[in-house]
Amino acid sequence: MTATATLPRATRGVKDLYERYVMNTYLRQPLVLTKGKGSRVWDIEGREYLDLFPGWGVSALGHAHRFVQAALRGQAGRILHVPNTYYHPLQARVAKRLAERAFESKVFFCNSGAEAVETAIKLARRWGQGRYEIIVMERSFHGRTTGALSATGQSKYQEGFEPLLPGFVRVPFNDLEAVRRAVTPKTCAVLVEPIQGEGGVRPASTEFLQGLRALCDERQLLLMLDEVQCGLGRTGAWFAYQSSGIEPDVMLLAKALGGGFPIAAVLAKPPVADVLTPGTHATTYGGSPLGCACIEAVLEAITKEGLVERARTLGAYALDRILAMAQHAPLIKEVRGRGLMIGIELVVDGRPMVGLCRDRGLLINCTQETVLRILPAMTITKAQLERGLGILESALVDFAKGSHA
Repeated sequence: MTATATLPRATRGVKDLYERYVMNTYLRQPLVLTKGKGSRVWDIEGREYLDLFPGWGVSALGHAHRFVQAALRGQAGRILHVPNTYYHPLQARVAKRLAERAFESKVFFCNSGAEAVETAIKLARRWGQGRYEIIVMERSFHGRTTGALSATGQSKYQEGFEPLLPGFVRVPFNDLEAVRRAVTPKTCAVLVEPIQGEGGVRPASTEFLQGLRALCDERQLLLMLDEVQCGLGRTGAWFAYQSSGIEPDVMLLAKALGGGFPIAAVLAKPPVADVLTPGTHATTYGGSPLGCACIEAVLEAITKEGLVERARTLGAYALDRILAMAQHAPLIKEVRGRGLMIGIELVVDGRPMVGLCRDRGLLINCTQETVLRILPAMTITKAQLERGLGILESALVDFAKGSHA
C-alpha cells in the first residue's frame, strides 16, 4: 500500500489533484489546511494544530487577524487596483508610516521578498555608476529569482541554474575583516540579513553590523539589510537593525508586511532612492490599494496591540524555556535567536521531528537539516506558546529514546 493510499480520504483527494495539476516544486507535508484563527489552524479532516511557524513569518499577526480582514473587505468594496501611472492615497500614507518607523527614506512597493532583492540589486548597481559588485554572506538566503538566487550564499539552491548573475562576492557571516578584504574598486554595496533565517537563525553581532556601517561609510558603499523575515517587530524591535544602533541605506521588507497578503517594500535613503527615475524600474501590482490597506492594518495592529514589546517579552520567555529544556533533551546542541525568531540546532537530522510534532498537533519547521525553527505569531498567548514548547519537548525526549508514538 502506498503512503498516499494511507491518507484520509479528503486529504488524499487534494494530494492527488496536486500531483496531477500542480508543479512539484515543494516538499509538501501531508496536510491540507482549510481554516486558521490566531495561532490555530484546522485541516480538511477537522483536526486542529498549533501553528508555531505560520507561513515563514508571513502571518506574524496570526491567521485571520481582524484588522487585516476588515482592511481587505473594506478596500475590496472601493477599488482593488490602481496602476502606478496614477496616484492613490493609501500608498502615500503607508510609505510615510514606514519611513517614520524606520529611517528617512523613500519606498518602492513590490510583491515579494525576491522582487525586493531584485530591486535592491538594480538600485545598488545604478547608484554605483560602474561599480557593480555586491558583497554577500555565506549561508544567506535572498530568494529564488535569478538575481536573488545569485546573491544567496547557499550553493545547494543554485545548482542547475548556472550561469548565475555575476558580481556577487561571498564572505563568511559575522566576519568583518573578510568583508573588508573583499572590497575592491568594483564594489558598490554589502547585502546582509541582520538575522539569517534560512541559514539557521543566526543573528549578526552588534559589532559586525556597526563595523559594516563604518566600513560602508569609509569606502562609500551601500549597506543593504534584508529584513524580509526578521522585520516588523518579530525580534522585539520594529526592525532588527535597530538593536545595533545603526541605520542602513536600503532595507527590504516582505512576509509580515501584508499580514498574509503578498506585498513587499524597499526603503532607501533619498540620495540613493533618487537614482531610480521613471522608466528605470517598475512593477504592475506593487503598492496596490488592497496591499497597502493590509500594510496599514498590520502597522495599526502592531502599534495598538503592543506586539513589539510582546515579541520581546514572549521571546525571552521562550528562549529561557528552551534553554531549560536543553538540560534534559540531549539532542539540543545550541539555541539561537532574538524575540520570536528562534532556532534550535540539534545534534541529529531534525527533519523527522517536523513530522513527529505534526502528528502531535504542532507545526514547526526545520532548516539547514539540523535546525528546528519557530516563528510564532506575535499575537500568540503565553499559554499557547507553553503548550507548543511542551509538545516540542516531549517529542525531543521521545525521539532521543527512539519512541515516536
